[in-house]
Amino acid sequence: MFADLPSAPLHPLRLPWLAQAGVECAILRLDLIDPLISGNKWFKLQRPLQRARQAGSPGLISLGGNHSNHLHALAAAGRRFGFATAGLLRGHRQDTPTVRDLEAFGMQLHWLGYAGYRARHHQDFWRPWQARYPGWHCIAEGGAGEDGLVGCAQIVEQARAGLGALGWADYHAWWLAVGTGTTLAGLVQAEQGAHPVHGALAVPEDHGVAQNVAALVGVSGYHLHAACRGGFARIDEALLDFIAASERYSEVPLEALYTGKALLALREQVEAGRFARGTRLIFVHTGGLQGRRGYL
Repeated sequence: MFADLPSAPLHPLRLPWLAQAGVECAILRLDLIDPLISGNKWFKLQRPLQRARQAGSPGLISLGGNHSNHLHALAAAGRRFGFATAGLLRGHRQDTPTVRDLEAFGMQLHWLGYAGYRARHHQDFWRPWQARYPGWHCIAEGGAGEDGLVGCAQIVEQARAGLGALGWADYHAWWLAVGTGTTLAGLVQAEQGAHPVHGALAVPEDHGVAQNVAALVGVSGYHLHAACRGGFARIDEALLDFIAASERYSEVPLEALYTGKALLALREQVEAGRFARGTRLIFVHTGGLQGRRGYL
């Protein structure tokens, strides 16, 4: 049931600044694998769903914000596969399209405030929730951790399966948005040094992404690039204009928190001459398009 991942198409990404630099880029469209459990979320949730089924867990519980792609995918997966779900949300109750979806999917919501949400890293954070939801499977914020890494390592197989249709025998590097660092760590684990992985940080550096990735896969095989533009979920007109222009040229939908920032950071690196002419890159579209409703 959970082992058979939907396959993601690998398409050429045609943008003027790539052509001018002589850099080829293919985009792995994880956003197309499922209308609800989309992007990298399928890969992050695969093992938690398997573990919950094997343990006979009645439900799954995790954390996120009021536009959380992770909670949205978890709630949809719970409804589809017969699990109850609970979400622990940052801040105080807000009425957003994502929150309305969570409730429609049957997820039980608990608003922790801001101080309560910051306590998620404390050693005993999960204890009262495990008492309240006995036997439920707990998932870290964003699906971070070893289980998410193992699932995301399969993304490499998805990309390699599409190389022939592009006429590529190989590629030189990966580029993707980074939130918790779990997807990047999965790619690094699967690549084993064969191809470098570039992560565009959609969160500030003090969020501990580098430490998270190092704890999972060590300190080699990847490069992290600042891309948050002043903070997580910070959106400015220049970013929105870039996304609109990119969508017109490429006909690929983007969102501003992750994929848009990652693509803009890639343009900056390409225009700075980081990648030589003839370089072939794989850009991972990590999904998250449901979150566009929060700012459009």
